[in-house]
Amino acid sequence: LSNRNIIINGAMTVSQRGTSFTDNGDVNANAYTLDRFKSERDTDGAATITQSGTSPDGFTSSLKYDITTADTSLAASQYAQITYKVEARDLRHLAYGTSAAKTITLSFYVRSNKTGNYNFVYEQEDNGNKLSSHQYTINSADTWERKVITTAGDTSGVINDDTGAGFNMKWGLAYGDTYSSGVNTNQWAAQSNANFGAGQDVNLLDSTSNEWYITGVQLEVGSQATAFEHRSFGEELALCRRYYRVFQDGSGGGCYMGAVSYNYDVNSVVTQVNFSPEMRATPTLD
Repeated sequence: LSNRNIIINGAMTVSQRGTSFTDNGDVNANAYTLDRFKSERDTDGAATITQSGTSPDGFTSSLKYDITTADTSLAASQYAQITYKVEARDLRHLAYGTSAAKTITLSFYVRSNKTGNYNFVYEQEDNGNKLSSHQYTINSADTWERKVITTAGDTSGVINDDTGAGFNMKWGLAYGDTYSSGVNTNQWAAQSNANFGAGQDVNLLDSTSNEWYITGVQLEVGSQATAFEHRSFGEELALCRRYYRVFQDGSGGGCYMGAVSYNYDVNSVVTQVNFSPEMRATPTLD
């Protein structure tokens, strides 16, 4: 039963970039926070995303989305969401685009003071952003609840065998009418803005008292949600380093980058840095 969970860092234990992130729209409106999880937002409000110690039994960490500036009246095209991109090569075994396309089940733990209906959506980036949109409900305030969403395989789906995004997975926090005026498809269907965030009647940004937590994210083959697959911290960190790697965190001190170096000229030194594991794509330097 090992290697069931397709999601990396679903228990929110790895956060190489730091433990607190300000999402104010001007600076970090579309930025990665805890490893593999990205905040995407276009609203007049603001939030702080943190690696929180508030968690359900059996977990130590969660992603917390805390509203710091309210937006009580969303414009039609405004939105806020948490996104996870699954590398296409990690989805080859789903057999999308064939008669053997496999059913998938997503499970996660969620908590908020703001009860009501929320949206979750998959997108196939390689297939015109074909989507499958779903609704889940937070029933009790400030209580951890486990949610399960099962989606039939897409026999006409397209997931390329490459290092691009096979799935975009998005948890809605707030959607204007452009994205919430349609219906939940509950299966794969053509891309539609109106259906993208359908069923979301919660605007998490309507009060600075609001907060939303998530952890225990698991995506697996089959129609049943199994117990969350915990990996060691070392395994999880190695998987995260395929996408992001910290050599020096800016706190000062030295940083050993390569084992062998040589003088290129009077002002420069050339050194070789080996990435282990190999990164998904040619990295950019921050």
